[in-house]
Amino acid sequence: MANIKLRVLQLANEQRSAYGLRYNDYERYRKHCANRTHRLRSSLKMTHGKGREFKKLPEVPTENLKAGHLELLLFEAERAWSYSQELLALVPKNPDAVRGLKQTAKGRFRRAVNWATQLLSRCQTLYASGALSAESFLEVHIYVLILNGRWLRQRYELDDALIQLSVAKSLLDELAATAPTSRDQALAVLFADEINPEIRYCAHELGRAKAYDIEGIVSEFAPKHKNELVEDCDKLVERLKEETSSAGVHGTSRKLEPLFWEGTPVPVRNPELVDVLLKVQDAQARLEGEPATPEGTDGKGKRKESKASSSKKGVAAYDAILHALSDAEEVARKLVEAQQLSGTSSGTVGTSRDTHFVQAYIVYQLLSRRIQRDLLLTSSLLVSHTTSQKNPLTTLKASEQVDGRLYPAVVKLYDTVLQSLGQMRTLSIVDDNPDLSSAVEARISFTKGQRCFYLTKCYIPVKKYAEALVLSQNANIHLREARSTLSIIGTDSINTGSPAFYPLTNDECSKLEADLATDALRFKKEWFAYNGGSAKTSNAGFKKPLFFDIALNYVELEMEKLQKRAGKAPRPPVPIAAPVPVSVKATEPIGKKSQAAKVVQEARPATPEPTQQPVRGGLGNLLGGWWGRS
Repeated sequence: MANIKLRVLQLANEQRSAYGLRYNDYERYRKHCANRTHRLRSSLKMTHGKGREFKKLPEVPTENLKAGHLELLLFEAERAWSYSQELLALVPKNPDAVRGLKQTAKGRFRRAVNWATQLLSRCQTLYASGALSAESFLEVHIYVLILNGRWLRQRYELDDALIQLSVAKSLLDELAATAPTSRDQALAVLFADEINPEIRYCAHELGRAKAYDIEGIVSEFAPKHKNELVEDCDKLVERLKEETSSAGVHGTSRKLEPLFWEGTPVPVRNPELVDVLLKVQDAQARLEGEPATPEGTDGKGKRKESKASSSKKGVAAYDAILHALSDAEEVARKLVEAQQLSGTSSGTVGTSRDTHFVQAYIVYQLLSRRIQRDLLLTSSLLVSHTTSQKNPLTTLKASEQVDGRLYPAVVKLYDTVLQSLGQMRTLSIVDDNPDLSSAVEARISFTKGQRCFYLTKCYIPVKKYAEALVLSQNANIHLREARSTLSIIGTDSINTGSPAFYPLTNDECSKLEADLATDALRFKKEWFAYNGGSAKTSNAGFKKPLFFDIALNYVELEMEKLQKRAGKAPRPPVPIAAPVPVSVKATEPIGKKSQAAKVVQEARPATPEPTQQPVRGGLGNLLGGWWGRS
């Protein structure tokens, strides 16, 4: 007989979460279980037919059992249990039918326990024949114990209910301790969190002094009664450990590394969170696996690829981890919303607090990686401009050679950085830490200063010097705020954290302040040369100041030396032969074209004063008026 794989707790948790029980919608889950049992009966050919007479189906032999037969029993139990919970939820809304609803709910719950007991007997036969693993058999035992404990609690048999739930809690702890994967461990922790309030309630109703001490209650009752409720429980646990150790090699790859926040481990108590956090872990490993080599060559001395291609790879790696973190944030947000809508009845207050904490932690990681990605994009955009500034032949007008889309794109990236920092400041885990909140505020001020610094460069090409200088002054104000905030921080958690997504020191503030001073001086010079420092954006009607005219009138400039130093020295004049004197004939009468007169020029006379030419008539006068000839 082939081995049968049945994960009762995993299957029940997945179906409950997907079909309504996350929001305590028992009616939807009951209908889903009814549809699922109908499909299973059809696939297993176990339908009762269309006749009115009921004929009980023959029992399936053990050697013919499949996983579908066990799932059918599980969903029958789930269907009856969800129906009983649905009826109990209708009691406050129907005060006239309280007794009938409670009686019907008890009958449905009793039927659920009956289906679960049949499932346990079938699994016990399969386990004895070696067709079922110890882990699957132990999960079936835990499921039946939880269902029996809740049934006894509903009947107010609190002593027996406390024993059943305590044994189930101890077995869940064993299952979590020996889980081969992080998902199985979170699944066991999830079911343990669900029954913790019920154990506390039973202990409180029984008058125990330390009803809050769940671990103490479990350690008191579980060792005494676990072998009574679970046949050969110790041997079953030992076999479970053997199976886990033999299959441990296959489960190591899906182990989630422990997460820490300020030295405190981050609790992950839900299988859905484990799945998405494993994807985040893989993306982070790929991101950290990028080789950090010096500029120009790789570790072996070979030529490294260009900055553009390396930055593209870095951005792609950040996109992968941002996508994984976005999925994790969505799952955590849905869990928090489900707890808020359903109240704390499905779990303890501590579990709800842990879920909020995990969501805040995931959002912090998402925002930090997004800031890292935006800063990487900013540096890659400024690479070409930085290279042109390193050229010694670059003049002060190098900014005119920059693409006009560069600085607006940089400003937009800094806007997204500011948005991410603002969201990070509102997180509860940041607000609870004074040093971390001050570090975030310092980076907000510094980023505002950087944004103003690059925004000034957007105003210069359109000759708006006044706006650029005002922005420079605002940038200096933001820098002073950043300096003062950094001075009161004891330990910068962002610089020392992992990852250090936005390192910031006083040296960087000083460098930005020096760049602002240099640009402000250059803007003032360009503004004065453009329109004399006028607030008007146009230089129309602008006249040079008076001292320019005085300098040109009273200071003799050695133009020859200046042209020679500029490489524009005039060539020496070529000697011209003296012209031959020729006599001039009488001129032709007025109205006809005259020949060019050839006159002997012994020396170049001074330019005479312009005299009024005689008025010519005829066609020549008309054409001369058209083409501007006097």
